[in-house]
Amino acid sequence: MALKKKKDKTNENKTQVIIVDDHPVVRDGLTTIINQEQDLNVCGGADDAHQALKAIGQLEPDVAIVDISLKNSDGIELTKSIKARQPKLSVIVLSVHDESVYAERALLAGAKAYLMKDAVSENIVKAIRVVLSGEIYVSNAISKKFLHKIAQDKAGTVKTPIESLSDREFEIFRLIGEGYKASQIAEQLHLSVKTVETYRGRLKEKLNIESAGELLQYAIKWAKSED
Repeated sequence: MALKKKKDKTNENKTQVIIVDDHPVVRDGLTTIINQEQDLNVCGGADDAHQALKAIGQLEPDVAIVDISLKNSDGIELTKSIKARQPKLSVIVLSVHDESVYAERALLAGAKAYLMKDAVSENIVKAIRVVLSGEIYVSNAISKKFLHKIAQDKAGTVKTPIESLSDREFEIFRLIGEGYKASQIAEQLHLSVKTVETYRGRLKEKLNIESAGELLQYAIKWAKSED
């Protein structure tokens, strides 16, 4: 369900922010923090990708704060859709997932910032101001990792099997690790079961795994290591 604020002329000259998260408590908490700033205003929100795109078209915000795991949708894919429709809209991705795995994917999808949810209350306003200035916002640890990766890539370092997965393959792999069946993955990502099975075949090939059972165990083990 899209959540829209009533138009308030006192907020017209402020930077407008939309929050896309399927947890009302998170939306309310972020709204309270952001609205304390004199030049920022949360103009609305949504809890899934479809409603988010609709609200963004109506509200024309300056910044979109997007959770990476949404109800019946995926924040990475939503970020791509937002940037395709609104190239100038700055996207900040939030996640409880390991930033060393997801931050690069979020930035490659078009996000300008990646924030872990356990640090969002202290850093969200800073992240908004950084992306509005045209810069990228990530943690110091991720910034250092990117620099090391650039150096390693130039030295010819080969990607790990997980890093070689496409965004869609990676999302399906993550959902497998969380215990979702093919039919549930298909419903959540709005794909056919046949398409999900095709992706599972690609995963087995890329990860050098022979059976569906092995893929499930590997994905579960990976998911647990990310907790």
